[in-house]
Amino acid sequence: MALRLGDLLVQYGVLTPDQCELVVKEQQTNPRPFGMLAEELFGVDPGVIEHAWAAQFAMISPRLDPCTIELDEELQSVITNRQAWQFGFIPVERLHDGIVCVTSVECLARALRFVGWRLDEPCSFVICEHHLLEVGLSMHYPMEGADSGMMDRLISRSPAA
Repeated sequence: MALRLGDLLVQYGVLTPDQCELVVKEQQTNPRPFGMLAEELFGVDPGVIEHAWAAQFAMISPRLDPCTIELDEELQSVITNRQAWQFGFIPVERLHDGIVCVTSVECLARALRFVGWRLDEPCSFVICEHHLLEVGLSMHYPMEGADSGMMDRLISRSPAA
């Protein structure tokens, strides 16, 4: 069972349990996302909310090792090698309702922002360990100079638009 976003924010020490309950009470009269209200009411950093959301998503998302899949050329061509590394995801399957992509928790928000403005079809995500994403990117989207150090630098930068 996944923790609620508020529980994660309490666990991270950015909200107290009382503040969490106040946000829940506010949602009853003002039905807006918990994270948005926590940010407005208590000044919680949006990056912390995004991190907690990604952790919550990872708790319920299916897992996939990108090193165990074989991509077809058409699906692989949906993004460039640079985009795969920069935004940290690999399209792995085309279904009737869109594309399934694999990413790590660390890259999830970046990947979601990219597919939201760049890809023309709906995308859903499954999760893998970050080191497996790096190996999968090396296998499926090789790029000279791309390595784990590059991934670490991308993750530590401000979010990609």
